[in-house]
Amino acid sequence: MAAAFPLSSSNAALASVWRASELGCEPLRTQDTGHAALNALLPGGGWPVGALIELLQDTAHAEWRLLAPLLATLGGAPGSPSQVVLVGAPWLPFAPALAGQGMAPQQLLSVQGDTPAALLWATGQALRCADVAAVLAWLPRSKSASLRRLQVAAQQHGKLLFVVRGIQARSDSSPAPLRLALSLAPGPLQQLQVDVFKRRGPPLDQPLALAARPPRLQALLAASRARARRRQQATVVLPVQGVVHALARIAANDAA
Repeated sequence: MAAAFPLSSSNAALASVWRASELGCEPLRTQDTGHAALNALLPGGGWPVGALIELLQDTAHAEWRLLAPLLATLGGAPGSPSQVVLVGAPWLPFAPALAGQGMAPQQLLSVQGDTPAALLWATGQALRCADVAAVLAWLPRSKSASLRRLQVAAQQHGKLLFVVRGIQARSDSSPAPLRLALSLAPGPLQQLQVDVFKRRGPPLDQPLALAARPPRLQALLAASRARARRRQQATVVLPVQGVVHALARIAANDAA
């Protein structure tokens, strides 16, 4: 027969127990995501430092649209780490676009590897570097055991670690305490859809919609489109004016 214990004896202990229906509120060292709406959905109010953050996507470059506000703020404090290591990036970012979003291209260090094992090794080594503030690794073929080792390394060295994988990995088991699925909504605005499907807290009812581009970049792109329209109009108008002048000269010669 099971022993019965008075409920009052466990009240104090139960007060410190995390419930799955609540957003995790344990003390966390976090970094502002740059998206206020996303901060409100994450335990601690930002990206967890010293933890593996998994980004799953079906759209190329969605990770840059999500992380640009964060990367632009790294190294802002004197003496703080500022380097961002890109491991296995499928495409190198366009430097003027980075500058338009407030990032310094010289802060980025790209590392490539011939095999998945080499990429995993490079990711682990980057996490150990004192000058590195964050590691962004594209590891589409990584397994759960490998991710677990990276999670431990990120925790030991207190670094931001983002691992990018394909959306098909959503059903795979993962040691990452935070997992997000990214996609771009159809339409001219191309809002970034962020589905926080794993966190310490209740699941979200629907994905979060974020602006696909920061205001500064949006203004730069609008100015670029305006310049292109002006050039196009000038290209159309100038030949017409030339034809008019030529016809006027011909008419003058005929009259003479």
